[in-house]
Amino acid sequence: MPVARKMRRAAAGAPGVVERFAGMGSALAGVMFLWSMLSPFLPRQLFELCVGRFLRRHGRRLAGLMDPYLTVTISEHEGDRMRLGDVYDQAKAYLSHRCARLARSLRAERAAREGDRFLLTMGDGEEVYDEFQGATVWWQAVSSGGRRYEPPWYGGGVVLDDDRRAYRLMFHRRHRDLVVESYLPHVCREGRAIMLRNRGRKLFTNLGGDRYRKSAWSYVAFEHPSTFETLAMDPAKKKEIMDDLDAFRKGKDYYARIGKAWKRGYLLHGPPGTGKSTMIAAMANYLDYDVYDVELTSVATNTDLRRLFIETKGKSIIVIEDIDCSVDLTGKRKKKTPTSADPDEAAHRASKDESATKVTLSGLLNVIDGLWSACGGERIVVFTTNHVDKLDPALIRRGRMDKHIEMSYCCFETFKILAKNYLAMDAHHLFDDVESLLHDAKITPADVAEHLMLKCAAADADEATCLASLVKALEKKAEKEKNASEEEETVVDE
Repeated sequence: MPVARKMRRAAAGAPGVVERFAGMGSALAGVMFLWSMLSPFLPRQLFELCVGRFLRRHGRRLAGLMDPYLTVTISEHEGDRMRLGDVYDQAKAYLSHRCARLARSLRAERAAREGDRFLLTMGDGEEVYDEFQGATVWWQAVSSGGRRYEPPWYGGGVVLDDDRRAYRLMFHRRHRDLVVESYLPHVCREGRAIMLRNRGRKLFTNLGGDRYRKSAWSYVAFEHPSTFETLAMDPAKKKEIMDDLDAFRKGKDYYARIGKAWKRGYLLHGPPGTGKSTMIAAMANYLDYDVYDVELTSVATNTDLRRLFIETKGKSIIVIEDIDCSVDLTGKRKKKTPTSADPDEAAHRASKDESATKVTLSGLLNVIDGLWSACGGERIVVFTTNHVDKLDPALIRRGRMDKHIEMSYCCFETFKILAKNYLAMDAHHLFDDVESLLHDAKITPADVAEHLMLKCAAADADEATCLASLVKALEKKAEKEKNASEEEETVVDE
């Protein structure tokens, strides 16, 4: 009986439902009739705009009801490919350490500090999950797979990869606040710590000729053995440089307080063979920084130079060696050469001008000390030159090249360091002769080291033989310099 009563009530309510749908149908028919009369008088663009907006608005609502999951994309590049994204690298390190064991498709990269050990990262299209404070999230490695074709007249018809990689993080919308406010910062912190533990020094060089590559830099492992302990330099001067580097490394808050970008410039100048490149290697090993060796002659324009500096990362030393020989940075206008009547010579000059770099002094000053210099922190810029007098004063003024370091000829303190490094000795009776001759002869540390290396080159050479060879070379050099000085005085007297 109760069942029959329920059925009767449902049957009694049925006509109301039918009438309701019938009323909705009549209303919809009326709207369609009204629209059919008005649509010929409405612009087509207004019609498409209204319908498209209506469909998009309700389509998003319908998609939200059917799919409650949200997606966050972390791209490899930031600022429209202007620079590599730090968050991407941190997420990559985090996933490699925590979630890579769950993936089936992997990519192998050599670990920087652990010999033949490899680090495994997610392959393209691979998806793994992670748990954080009771919430489950999913990571997916995606790649655009973009490729471009170089014309035969440009590079021989070579196909180059130019894909854009990214990580997609998917999570339920009820965990949105947890993911944005807690999980993503956690990923960045853990990723930075992992990168710091696995970090190895790298030596970068810029790639010329193709501005469409994924990165403007290529690198190899930096394995230069030079240290301040083995660097041939006056110990007092060496300690002064090390103290300056320590102050810079710890000066993040100080630079922020005084309103300056966290960078410092060093100018190394002196004759060839005085150890300028060795000094840079010692600085990199002391600070545990990467080295970016900029070849200005392969940089086409100021825009390319700006891109190079933007893609450098923190904890790095940016080096431009022999800056007086790289490009014309005098800041002066070139004098116009007379037009040649020979068409072949004119064509050769035109092709030479087109292939020459267009980097200017203004462009270089802007990236090392202008607005673009603040795109990143904890960077040291080093210029080296054999002729400091040839450089434009605006390039080496204080504030750009904050510290000028003269790499001079070998002194007795420098010689003692070289003798300890090459001969493993601190004293010898020939040291007095070397000390007296070094006051009269100018010789570079590289020339001194060449004589001390006789012990390694000749099997029968010993410490005394090496020192005797050095003393003989110093005597010849002192005599030559004395004769040159006397001839100069004679010319002045005449």
